[in-house]
Amino acid sequence: MPATTAAADGWSAWPAPAKLNLFLRITGRRPDGYHALQTVFRLLDWGDTLRLRPRDDGRIVRHGASAEGVESADDLAVRAAELLRSEANVELGADIIVEKRIPVGGGFGGGSSDAATVLLVLDHLWGTGMGADRLAELGLRLGADVPLFVRGANAWAEGVGERLSPLALPPAWYLLADPGVRVSTAALFQSIELTRNAAPATIADFTSGAPLGNAFEPVLRRREPVVEAAFAALARVGSPRLTGTGSGCFVEFAARESAEAALARLPSGLAARVVAGAARSPLLEALEGRDW
Repeated sequence: MPATTAAADGWSAWPAPAKLNLFLRITGRRPDGYHALQTVFRLLDWGDTLRLRPRDDGRIVRHGASAEGVESADDLAVRAAELLRSEANVELGADIIVEKRIPVGGGFGGGSSDAATVLLVLDHLWGTGMGADRLAELGLRLGADVPLFVRGANAWAEGVGERLSPLALPPAWYLLADPGVRVSTAALFQSIELTRNAAPATIADFTSGAPLGNAFEPVLRRREPVVEAAFAALARVGSPRLTGTGSGCFVEFAARESAEAALARLPSGLAARVVAGAARSPLLEALEGRDW
């Protein structure tokens, strides 16, 4: 993903990387009623671009069309800016443009990543100086995946996905497919078909290549014919997996050439692309590379 660019009119552009869940298990329910999860998050060198510009009048203004008709007040990027402004008690505002590439509802973390980019960049632009720990706490109020993007490291995750342990992952290329189905996460969690009591896995299980799976995969494949069709297409070139609670699926490859060759074999009607796994968030690289 490109590094940040700044324009003379005050706008700056920042990456908001996508993610994959390399597996996803539900191991039970917590006392607060939420499901206890285990997963490995893999950041990708591909995603949305956010353009931000500070304002002096305290207003948070989203410009351009929203993704899938999301109203401005419900947009996670706008909500992130409003939350940071409130918590930091600043009188500044921001203009926001979100250039969407990450499919909405695909399980690739687009909205959460957009929110994290807003929190991290405005923390610098507004001079609030909250730092990663506090921003991760704020991010969790917006969504369970937001702390991942604030921290910016591939991670083993537990809890609702917020308890993160950095995990070194080998270089890899991913063939991503988006069947285009938008399924309610709440509806999936309520499914009687969902396995909610999987035995807890360990990092050693994951690194040894044990087939840990995604609890939502069988549910979605039975419910949505287009998801089943995408899996069938991907199965001809590798071992497909579902990411998150969306309809997006992927196959992992050790080399870009292998992933590109597999992409060429997919049906033309299936929206697919090849992207690289990232060792760390492109957003952190951009923030560290800018002369503040």
